[in-house]
Amino acid sequence: MATTSTLPPTMKSLLQPSRTSPTLIKTTLPIPIPAHPSDILVRVHATCPCNGELTWAVAFPDSVPATKTLIPCQDLAGTVITAPSSTGFNPGDRVYCRIDASRPGGASDYALARAEELAKIPDGLGWIEAAATPLSALTAWQALFEQGGLERDGIHGGEARKRNMGKRVLITGAAGGVGSWVVQFAKLAGAGGVVAVCGGDKEAAVRELGATEVVDYTKESVEDWVKKDKAREVDLVVDVVGGRTLAGCWAAVKEGGAMVSINTPPDIVKPEGLAKKAEKSLFFIVKPLGSNLAEIGELIALGKVKPVVDSVWEFDDFEKAFARLESGHAKGKIVIKVSDEA
Repeated sequence: MATTSTLPPTMKSLLQPSRTSPTLIKTTLPIPIPAHPSDILVRVHATCPCNGELTWAVAFPDSVPATKTLIPCQDLAGTVITAPSSTGFNPGDRVYCRIDASRPGGASDYALARAEELAKIPDGLGWIEAAATPLSALTAWQALFEQGGLERDGIHGGEARKRNMGKRVLITGAAGGVGSWVVQFAKLAGAGGVVAVCGGDKEAAVRELGATEVVDYTKESVEDWVKKDKAREVDLVVDVVGGRTLAGCWAAVKEGGAMVSINTPPDIVKPEGLAKKAEKSLFFIVKPLGSNLAEIGELIALGKVKPVVDSVWEFDDFEKAFARLESGHAKGKIVIKVSDEA
């Protein structure tokens, strides 16, 4: 294990007081001590809340063990303090990751990440933008390329890109943290159509990211939009919203297409009596893979994709940050500064 200067015994942290609590408190906790062979202690500079995360302990008890210290915000960007020599990380490295939901998050001065979750931050990417990247970018990457069937190699051209050009992708919540990445990756991989579902005030933003068509859900439902022209049907739906929006997407997906949601199993909201069958219909939870994040980082460094930040909040304003997130009107990620370096 690498050595470092003496650390203070305690740290500031946000904490969910109980598994059922809908609110957070600011408190002081002991600095975590590495206990797993791949544990890496990170000085956190910035972190991001995730919509609905204060309900995870109750909604997904198998994923959030009773022994977890309920520190929120699984995204982090920070500096390595200590790391096993075998991991390839060293003290002073600038890193970012999503910490698995089974372990304490990044809303504290120090956090433990696993080597397999971490990647080095690309040159030129600041703490705020880095913190805004892991969870959303990883979710989008895996939804499109590992679950949705779009070919990742299309990013680099060739036959894979030609095949992707024959596919149309629809994204709900397209201007949000995850949706904005799905739009960018789909466009970059050569999807023939990138349909963004969002409010009309966000149309310019999603078109700049790569959307070729926009459905303003405040004026028109997905069902009504696709009824106007059967050619508008899509091969893949990537949903981050769930509910009635996801139900409406069944009208837009082609027979034999794919429905991928990070919110709700699509079959649960499939309209009664609809005979259409999707070849794939699934809900999935992102895997916090540093290897994926490293690939994404290369694309960021080349200027081909970018994180989208809605707003930045001081640590003491965490309640306002969570309120902004829960409003449903964010255009990108909400970031909370943890250190003065952010």
